[in-house]
Amino acid sequence: MQIRLAVETDYESVLRIMNQVQDIHVELRPDIYKENKVIIAKEEFMEALEGETFYVAEDGEKVIGIMGLTYRHIESSSHVTRDVIFVDCMAVDEPYRGTGVGHAFFDKLKEVAREKHSDGIELQVNARNKQAYEMYAKYGFSEKSINMELLEW
Repeated sequence: MQIRLAVETDYESVLRIMNQVQDIHVELRPDIYKENKVIIAKEEFMEALEGETFYVAEDGEKVIGIMGLTYRHIESSSHVTRDVIFVDCMAVDEPYRGTGVGHAFFDKLKEVAREKHSDGIELQVNARNKQAYEMYAKYGFSEKSINMELLEW
């Protein structure tokens, strides 16, 4: 398995894997998420390729995982100035979950963070997605903040 920058021909594989995650989100929170077979538009994907912010995990010639990043420069009067890599999306093709693909992505993230002289790596996880939460915690991520919601008033 290798982690590499995505290329245009990966688009259909990326959609397939993103749809698996969307299905999980719809199942966990149908009050928020809806079915959508085009989670990332081709134009948006092409922009990510140009910015070198989208990676895939490949086993042979098969794309088995995806990871999209955003580079954030944080600077304000109330915050310490920081450059953070934010993981917008990370997903592993269902048959390959639990085989180390996520850990390979995190190793790549550390490499990219060192190259970019980043101050941190951050991501968000659905509170009901226990499997993803546990994987992130096992790798060393800790809670930074907690989003809360009020559904009835």
